[in-house]
Amino acid sequence: MQPKGRIHACPSLEMDQFDRLPDSLVLFILDKLADVRSLGRCSAVSKRFKALVPLVHNVYVKIDRVVTVDGDAEDALNLASSKPRNPFSHLLKLMAFTLLKPFHHIRNTSGGNRPLFPQLAHHSPAQVLKNFTHVRNLRIELPAGDVRTEEGVILKWRAEFGSTLQSCVILGGTSVDRMSVSKEQEPPVEDSGSIPESFYTNGGLKLRVVWTISSLIAASTRHYLLQPIIKDHPTLTSLVLTDADGQGTLFMGVEQLKEFRENQLSISASSNRTQIPASNMKLRYASNLELPGGMGLQGATLVAIKPSGEGSIGVHSCRKDTEAFVARAFDDQCKVAVKTLMKRRTYLLEMNGF
Repeated sequence: MQPKGRIHACPSLEMDQFDRLPDSLVLFILDKLADVRSLGRCSAVSKRFKALVPLVHNVYVKIDRVVTVDGDAEDALNLASSKPRNPFSHLLKLMAFTLLKPFHHIRNTSGGNRPLFPQLAHHSPAQVLKNFTHVRNLRIELPAGDVRTEEGVILKWRAEFGSTLQSCVILGGTSVDRMSVSKEQEPPVEDSGSIPESFYTNGGLKLRVVWTISSLIAASTRHYLLQPIIKDHPTLTSLVLTDADGQGTLFMGVEQLKEFRENQLSISASSNRTQIPASNMKLRYASNLELPGGMGLQGATLVAIKPSGEGSIGVHSCRKDTEAFVARAFDDQCKVAVKTLMKRRTYLLEMNGF
């Protein structure tokens, strides 16, 4: 019988119940979190979290802005606030990526005033990711698309790389408009799938060539910048580099990453990007493509690109793989547009390496 006036707390209530969770479960939760900023905050919570965060398998890095590395850090930050002088000036130079708050203010509670992640002072994704030793699936998001287009133009691309370009698909359109009710009720016009003569005379073909070259330059520049990250993380099995605008996506899977590590990259002599090999292209075109929701894509164009030679578009066994890659390249309305364009007449083109 307990003496009056004394209250004994239950031992189970005094224990931090979270400490009873096994490390494997905590890691599972952190993997679902993925965002590198949130993981940085978690590292500041406790010594246990600080030890577990570097072991996560899934990491997502969102880049706030892109700066050049000319001059000191202050100059670089100043450059970040100005607009690039051409569509690729922020990517065709060697770049540093700024990862802003919350890392600037996270301090190591057990080590005085030292930053918890000292590498973050340099704002480089490669340096930030050095803290993560078991990354398998990495997704990096740039602040914007790399290719500037006229207002209203739709341009999306997806590329797969190993040590060089393996496949690329580009979807473009001069505008997306809501179709009028009267137009929706009209019977469909017979269309042979041929490209009209005006396409060649009014600059339509030239515009598509610009879209293609610009997208490939953007993709090969991203590919070049991934070198230190891939080198430092042999555990990687999936790497995606995309942008907040949803314009372009570079993907590398297990086999592509393995091939990247085993072969020497061909660097373009003109800029900081990898070289695009000579390629074959399949172009499909529709002057007006109906989309779900009463929308229409004007000047719809689909370009599928494969390196020439062994494994090119002309090989039957590879053609099915290429078509499968094109079909799964985009989501939502873009996927519908691709599916429809795949039924159109195909025009073959060749492109020299650059």
